[in-house]
Amino acid sequence: MTDRPVAAIILAAGKGTRMKSDLHKVLHSLAGRPMLEHLIASVEALGGHETVVVVGSGREQVEPLVQKHGGTVAVQEPQLGTAHAVQQAESALAEFDGDVLILYGDVPLVSTATMRQMLDRLAGDDSPAAVVLGFRPADTLRYGRIIADGDGTITKMVEHKDASEGERLVDLCNSGMMAVRAADLWPLLARVGNDNAAGEYYLPDIVMLAAAAGRRSVVVETSEAEVAGVNSRAELAGLEAAWQQRRRAEMMDAGVSLVAPETVWFAHDTRIARDVTIEPNVFFGPGVTVGERVRIRAFSHIEGATIGAGAEVGPYARLRPGTELGPDSKIGNFVETKKAKLGKGAKANHLTYLGDVEVGAKANVGAGTITCNYDGFFKYGTSIGEGAFIGSNTALVAPVSVGPGAIVGAGSVVTRDVEGDALAVARGRQEAHSGWAKRFRDKMLAKKNKA
Repeated sequence: MTDRPVAAIILAAGKGTRMKSDLHKVLHSLAGRPMLEHLIASVEALGGHETVVVVGSGREQVEPLVQKHGGTVAVQEPQLGTAHAVQQAESALAEFDGDVLILYGDVPLVSTATMRQMLDRLAGDDSPAAVVLGFRPADTLRYGRIIADGDGTITKMVEHKDASEGERLVDLCNSGMMAVRAADLWPLLARVGNDNAAGEYYLPDIVMLAAAAGRRSVVVETSEAEVAGVNSRAELAGLEAAWQQRRRAEMMDAGVSLVAPETVWFAHDTRIARDVTIEPNVFFGPGVTVGERVRIRAFSHIEGATIGAGAEVGPYARLRPGTELGPDSKIGNFVETKKAKLGKGAKANHLTYLGDVEVGAKANVGAGTITCNYDGFFKYGTSIGEGAFIGSNTALVAPVSVGPGAIVGAGSVVTRDVEGDALAVARGRQEAHSGWAKRFRDKMLAKKNKA
């Protein structure tokens, strides 16, 4: 394994017109994060030292994400082909002396392992000029071909539109991704011409230019699924579906029970322990960790939450970011939580909103309870002590605290702290007026008959 410094050039200059979107194509989400961020994360896991993203239009959209990860944005204008696009990163990498990975922002699922395979092959004893990532698709019609010997040495690379009939019969195709030493890359790019059907400067031409100088290049292969690209919303949906299918299989292989696998949707970072059961139609947004023996019931939406061992969620529950459920706790049907921490064995079984709240162990929150945590300007916290019982239809007006073991009577509006083991009742006094209802009906009926 090579330990040379690594830079990544990610090409994202395509206009993305088929997406029909004001959002830059590479920022469209896959498994809960932008496609571009998938690639950047894989490069970071590799230990990449530099990342340059080459854009055409939409720099102002892409740059915040790139800068968040310590990268640089370069602009290709006009857009004269892939070789020209890579050249736009030269100034940003002028002082870089290492290996360069060339990737595509709309091909988001290239793994760190595949990137490492390319770099290791580049560091081989035969010192190839370039390593090209190839694949064998079911349909070759859109792709350039790689003509290679049995040992992987590339004898020719040709775009589909420029290929002969015989060359089009070859099923080894070019993903467009490469690994090249920086010392070789810039001189080769400077020699690329545009004498081809499209009049563009093609990146694959550097392979044949190196060959003409006596330097061999090689191909390494990966699966078609790993190099699947996105040019339309339909292709994005297809890639999402394929990603979800693989992740479901991985989850079940790891000991997670999915009652209806095709209805469960995971985010890129969902972590679930063994012996968890997930019922149909559950959606995980980013930032979810689930402990052992949890049961997540149908039609629940979970994002940014940590669920402790043995807990139960749903059905029809919504856990929002900042939720932490302790072991053996329970969030029931039509309960919504946000920045809510529930202790061991605490329960909110139905029809409740818990926001900016800490609920002690074994506390019980009755149906229809809400924490009134927002005054239109600021958020405030609520504390419910261990073993407390909150009666149904209670409004806890934050900031407020209910002590351990306290009981709040149903229908109360609690605006002051309740001490431990106390009973708090905050509602209007019930009055009954005998016969009033009958007298009212008689009066109104007589009025109606006169009309």
